[in-house]
Amino acid sequence: MDAHAFKDILTTSGNIYHTFVSPATDTSKPTLLFVHGFPSTAHDWRYQVAFFAKAGYGIVAPDLLGHGGSSKPSSVDHYAPSKIAADLVDILNHSKAVRVIAIGHDWGSILVSRLGMYYPTRFIGFAFLASGYCPPLAGFDLKVVLDHQKKLAGSELFGYWLFLAEDSAKGVVDANLESLLTLWYTSDPDFWRKVLAPTGQLEPWLKAGKQAPLAPFVSAEDKARMLADWRKAGGLGAALKWFKVMASDLMGKDDEGPSPVKDKLKLEHPVFFAGCQGDAVCLAKPSEEILRQLCPNGTVQTFDTGHWVQLEAPEKINKALLAWMGTITSVGK
Repeated sequence: MDAHAFKDILTTSGNIYHTFVSPATDTSKPTLLFVHGFPSTAHDWRYQVAFFAKAGYGIVAPDLLGHGGSSKPSSVDHYAPSKIAADLVDILNHSKAVRVIAIGHDWGSILVSRLGMYYPTRFIGFAFLASGYCPPLAGFDLKVVLDHQKKLAGSELFGYWLFLAEDSAKGVVDANLESLLTLWYTSDPDFWRKVLAPTGQLEPWLKAGKQAPLAPFVSAEDKARMLADWRKAGGLGAALKWFKVMASDLMGKDDEGPSPVKDKLKLEHPVFFAGCQGDAVCLAKPSEEILRQLCPNGTVQTFDTGHWVQLEAPEKINKALLAWMGTITSVGK
């Protein structure tokens, strides 16, 4: 990704987003808004950016708040999904993007869901990778969710959220960035099942400086870049605010929102979901079931990958997205 194509965009919230912006070279093509998750930056979309820019699409790919070169406010209130969604629309307006398809991965899928909730007329379609469409979560309680996961899946899935939401997590994470990197981008999904999913396992694993086998799609250069970016940004402490949102009552209160927005569960737009069969935390089946219930114009495609489908199988996911977008680009002209 060309460093010269990044812009620091000031939103009305007062936050600055370091954003890759590439206008469409084919005026018939929409702009694609790429929304990453934790602990990523816009760079994790590099294969999609290259592919779709070459195909004539406009590209807008920001480092999210707390990540990379974007602002890192200390107050967790800034990280409420409704506020981030407003920032993302500001970025699109600044970039003069008119017809837009939003594509989210991981935490980005929650934000893309909120864009559909609050700004439905601003978009012509939505795509979700690994983590699917997330309807409003008014009254969300993480501990209740973890108990529910135990009953349905036989184990917790998001146990690591509890630790990463603690104030003490910043020091542990920042002192063990390489350990965290190998775990998040591991080639062995058993490490997610044993270390991330259950409560109480991540903290001692990081403190011991353990390392998991790194996935082959992460080169030595990629690893060095990520570590350098994290350290240059002062560590991942600000990015951990996303977990505070989910572990506190902020997520539930934020999603209470104004009526009737909070009651709008269905996403009527064309929707694409890429389920990842090897993802040990963001299980594909529950997301697929939600999409089939709440997204009447939904398309589901499964991939034999782990969580990082856009990095592990870029050619497959790019072609799948391109084919899906070809069915909806006439919408909203």
